[in-house]
Amino acid sequence: MPSLRDYRDRISSVKSTRKITSAMKMVAAAKLKKAQDAAERAQPYSNSMAEMMARVAGGVTLTPSSPKLLIGSGNDQNHLLIVMTSDRGLCGGFNGNLIRFAKIKTKQLLKEGKNVQLITIGRKARDILKRDHADLIIKSFTGIGGKDKINFNDVNEISGYMLGLFEEGQFDVCHLVYNEFKSVLSQPPQIQQLIPFSLPTVNNEIKSEDGLKSPYTFEPEEEALLAELLPKNISMQIFRALLDSAAGEQAARMTAMDNATRNAGEMIDDLSLQYNRARQAYITKELIEIISGAEAV
Repeated sequence: MPSLRDYRDRISSVKSTRKITSAMKMVAAAKLKKAQDAAERAQPYSNSMAEMMARVAGGVTLTPSSPKLLIGSGNDQNHLLIVMTSDRGLCGGFNGNLIRFAKIKTKQLLKEGKNVQLITIGRKARDILKRDHADLIIKSFTGIGGKDKINFNDVNEISGYMLGLFEEGQFDVCHLVYNEFKSVLSQPPQIQQLIPFSLPTVNNEIKSEDGLKSPYTFEPEEEALLAELLPKNISMQIFRALLDSAAGEQAARMTAMDNATRNAGEMIDDLSLQYNRARQAYITKELIEIISGAEAV
């Protein structure tokens, strides 16, 4: 049976832990507001760019001379997965759920006989995926947004490296795996195809006697515009995913630290009850010994 000192030391240790988790919860809540605002500010631009891309591509007839980022390489044998996690832990299942999702996708592609390569963003993705798929990781990026602000130059480094691999014919299809920030309690893993570009559906066409036509005309030609816009759109989609991931990380950490603080409080109450019971037992034992000694005399 633990001594009274053991109980006191344990209670003191849990109280110290509760102070730390409570402080981390407040810090995460403060950072969440900034990260959420940044993610929300990027949404209109990202959505508008996707709609504009759909309008431009709507008037393009796909031919072998069309931009490769739009039509692909004509093959789907070689796949590249960009897995995006945080650099730090203590954020519940935020990183674990995403990595399990990425592993399932990787195993599925390998089972289908595809060649898979991985680019990791964040230390957690690099360290955990290295245990099972070290031979598939070709590049790791860490420290993105290390000062609580994501720099677009870092995004250009990632997209530039990826586009360089595509131009060299290293892969045919590229997917981005990240946590989408929906709310403080929901950051589900998502997978988005970056190459070849998957056009969103935009209801910007009008009916005529000749069929469906776009009400827009473009200058220069649509293919020339797409050649310029597609790389920028890829960078923008990665940037938006990084902002979503940063907001989701802080939300998950705030929730995890709130749960840890409440659990620590419950543990302190339970240990205090056990301490009082043990103390009462020691007092009762001493009284019995005193009474027994007095009766013996």
